[in-house]
Amino acid sequence: MRIPLARPDIRESDIEAVTAVLRNPERRLSLGPRLEAFEHELAAATDREFAVAVSSGTSALHLVIRALDIGPGDEVITTPFSFIASSNCVLFVRATPVFVDIEPETLCLDPERIEAAITPRTKAILAVDVFGHPADWPALERIADRHGLALIDDSAEALGSALNGRRCGSFGRAGVFGFYPNKQITTGEGGAVVTDDPHLAELCRSMSNQGRGDGSDWLSHVRLGYNYRLDEMSAALGLSQLRRLDAIVEDRARVAGRYADALAGTDGIVLPAVADGVRMSWFVYVVRLATEFSEADRDAILERLSERGIGCRNYFAPIHLQPFYRQQLGTKDGDFPVAESVGARTIALPFYSELREDQIEQVVEALKEEMERLR
Repeated sequence: MRIPLARPDIRESDIEAVTAVLRNPERRLSLGPRLEAFEHELAAATDREFAVAVSSGTSALHLVIRALDIGPGDEVITTPFSFIASSNCVLFVRATPVFVDIEPETLCLDPERIEAAITPRTKAILAVDVFGHPADWPALERIADRHGLALIDDSAEALGSALNGRRCGSFGRAGVFGFYPNKQITTGEGGAVVTDDPHLAELCRSMSNQGRGDGSDWLSHVRLGYNYRLDEMSAALGLSQLRRLDAIVEDRARVAGRYADALAGTDGIVLPAVADGVRMSWFVYVVRLATEFSEADRDAILERLSERGIGCRNYFAPIHLQPFYRQQLGTKDGDFPVAESVGARTIALPFYSELREDQIEQVVEALKEEMERLR
């Protein structure tokens, strides 16, 4: 692709941070000082008391769900419009994801639909800050408190976002982040749990390290655990990137603003909405076709843009329509019409902090031309 869909923002300072770990005579490549510093600064950056850095955002969410003692027979209310990991982690513990449709503007879980889905088996609400836009956390908190449910903040896509001055990741019992290369900051692969609950943090840290207890012998394991550790090189990269977070968020906002200006008023294109009180840390820039267009129309545009060397993708495909979920849960077309309608018409455009003005112009011109061709 001449213009890729995503590209991590890697500077010389990031490279030096990683190579410094390898050049250190101690050769401490795991469970070292960079990991500790990264966790400390990440907790501060998300207004949390504790952070536990792990191997992926999926690992982080799995740990939180286990730490909350969610298991067989339990239900977790969540969104069908997300990356599939947000639901897979519920299945990992043999609980059941219960989908609730989304808001048509923010594309986040719709609080007004949640209470109708609560049953005696419901144990938690897992909401996602879709594309970096905060969910309606005040409404979700009221529902969770009213019904005695745990609230989980999946902010894997929203590091740096805030709602009414509260940072994403700071809501609910715990928040999770992902640091895949297309995220605001990257550790290559990686993620983190953030929380104010010392017991939950201790459980997540133990389970991420093969179930070892705090201060226990290396071959002493106090609970079932996993190897979800984040290595020192990845932590060093994350720490270097985290210290540039504000600048990265600002650069991505510039790109999003340029797209918004250039595409404003384009017939047939719906731009992403930002609700009042939101500070947006853009993860991706996803437009969608108006409702008069079909999924086949969207797919034709994706194919044509790709042929022109422009990275693009549908984003997301609703989880409940994935083959495995149809088989596992019996979900089907028509179950969640808002998520299905949105998912059939999304177009993720090239988006990263170093995207140049001329590249944005090329993408916008190509998209407008393909819309004309479609008509």
